[in-house]
Amino acid sequence: MKMLRCIGLMSGTSLDGVDAALLETDGVNIGRFGPALTLPYDDVLRGDLRRLLDMAPTLDAADPFLADVTTRLTARHIEAVAAIGEPADLIGFHGQTILHQPDRRRTWQIGDAAGLARATNTAVAFDFRSADVAAGGEGAPLVPVYHQALAAGLEKPLAVLNIGGVGNVTWIGAHGGLLAFDTGPGNGPLDDWAARHSNLPIDADGALSAAGTVDAAVLGRLLAHPYFARPAPKSLDRLDFGRALAASGVEGLSPADGAATLVAFTAASVAMSRLPGPVKRWLVTGGGRHNPTIMAALSARLGVPVEKVEAVGWDGDALEAQCFAFLAARVLAGLPLSFPGTTGAPCALPGGRVVQP
Repeated sequence: MKMLRCIGLMSGTSLDGVDAALLETDGVNIGRFGPALTLPYDDVLRGDLRRLLDMAPTLDAADPFLADVTTRLTARHIEAVAAIGEPADLIGFHGQTILHQPDRRRTWQIGDAAGLARATNTAVAFDFRSADVAAGGEGAPLVPVYHQALAAGLEKPLAVLNIGGVGNVTWIGAHGGLLAFDTGPGNGPLDDWAARHSNLPIDADGALSAAGTVDAAVLGRLLAHPYFARPAPKSLDRLDFGRALAASGVEGLSPADGAATLVAFTAASVAMSRLPGPVKRWLVTGGGRHNPTIMAALSARLGVPVEKVEAVGWDGDALEAQCFAFLAARVLAGLPLSFPGTTGAPCALPGGRVVQP
């Protein structure tokens, strides 16, 4: 297959901005890594996206507020494509997930793919998750096939952990086997906590959580959530632990102790992951790798080397955007995006749609 210049766009559950990256790929092989960048969302857009998460279960698709936010979200993605500064053959546009309920065969990503195609005069691949969910899969995570391609030359078994708003892991076996699932909370609850209890939208440099002490009773209640007993593959919505958090007693803790307990919740949920066997190392990507308290908690619980993906030459800030560039090429080629071991799909499934400018 022909190598294509693909720009991948990703707006994750952390709601911090749009990541963009150019990748030359045919959807199987990885060629040149091009420019990558992040365009943060302004406070108003971030707040409106957070509001949509709360509204989504009962939101009317014709709601004018939804239309307005979608227009502003798409405009920021158009700016990200322009900022890459190189022409592309294809754009992979994930959009923003505002609802993910695979048990009800629902997943909802907002964003105007046709508008993006017109504004950039470039074909756009989008709607990556719907076919998998419609077939009974979890619709997430989709990045494992890209992790597998990146890790072709690395020693295995290997675990790649992404810590965004939600945590997810890809297990890559010695002979190429794949298993993937959401581990539990990532940065989402911690970011929300920091926003309520500090002047920052995140636990910057782990400072708030590092100053606190883990409350074992609250942590125990959180880890009793039934999600952790479910077999993989499985996936989460960013707000799935909302009720458990409200009932756990975490709100009665000091800002520092609450943050420390939420970090411990993230790390413990990763350590509870049921992988097919031991791994040689854990490679961590996503915003959570920048939090020293999270990284220290993971190292303490996992018992094998825990490193940022930069240790093997990957760009953790660009990886998910690169993934959607890679997946865009697979959509165009009709190649599978999801597999029984990654989403619980009944078979290897293609997906996505392409809109021309």
